[in-house]
Amino acid sequence: MKRGTMGELFMADDREKPVLLVTGASGFLGWAICRTTRESWTTVGTAYRHPVSCPGVQMRSVDATDYSVLKQLFASVRPDAVIHAAALSKPNYCQEHPDESEAINVTASANIAGLCAESGIPCVFTSSDLVFDGRHPPYNEESPVHPISLYGEQKVRAEMAMRDRCPTVVVCRLPLMFGAGGPAANGTFMQMIQAVKRGEEMRLFVDEMRTPVSTEAAARGLILALKKCTSRTLHLGGPESISRWDFGKLAAEVLDLREARIVPCRQTDVPMPAPRPQDVSLDSTRARAIGYRPGALRQELYRLAASLAG
Repeated sequence: MKRGTMGELFMADDREKPVLLVTGASGFLGWAICRTTRESWTTVGTAYRHPVSCPGVQMRSVDATDYSVLKQLFASVRPDAVIHAAALSKPNYCQEHPDESEAINVTASANIAGLCAESGIPCVFTSSDLVFDGRHPPYNEESPVHPISLYGEQKVRAEMAMRDRCPTVVVCRLPLMFGAGGPAANGTFMQMIQAVKRGEEMRLFVDEMRTPVSTEAAARGLILALKKCTSRTLHLGGPESISRWDFGKLAAEVLDLREARIVPCRQTDVPMPAPRPQDVSLDSTRARAIGYRPGALRQELYRLAASLAG
């Protein structure tokens, strides 16, 4: 495989398909990326705390916080592109474990970007809508960042550090995501569905607005970013801005959870370690210009319901 810039992946005689390295492959999003790319790429996924297997994907056990291990990984895999999705992504956990989360969310991210630069390969980084304070939505790629949680701060520092080490990195900011998840990570959405099925009461915010997207649509957007994006930042939000409560009601309707006990509440009703912004809706016009087409929420939820039933 001949190295090139973003969107310039050239086939060579010694490889049938380009090699894509996906960090955090056992995670909620990483799993979807691996399943999306395994036909068109030779996909190599990394996991550490939650080792998994995925048909058609080569899985490696890798501690991304160990730089020497990362160097060995790049030397053995020789990736042609990287999607860096490994992270500690629960804001409350990060708020209470600053050193642990810093190591994976910031330091490891910078090291991965540096290795991509040394290899001359494209890199896409999965950032978050929580880099914004929620006071001036909707947010496009030029909107100033102003995080209010430690997790949001770490994502901002990671964006900056990765750009310093690898100027061609594309930062993709992602919203609240939903989907079935893999064997090791169901994500907040599936945890909510499972809790509802157990008859538990779910309290969802009426005053927290997001632009949700399915993990499958997000994965397709990341591949578009890898192949077509010429900008340094790309927002991959869904087409609708909706409160967590309204989204929960819609999901319960589509998934036929008739006995769901979904109770509206406000952010101030649920004290948490990490502060939460009220509206971090993303403007994804730039992504749509290169072909990003996430479906309407109801449509995507029906697709999820069909996959869960089948």
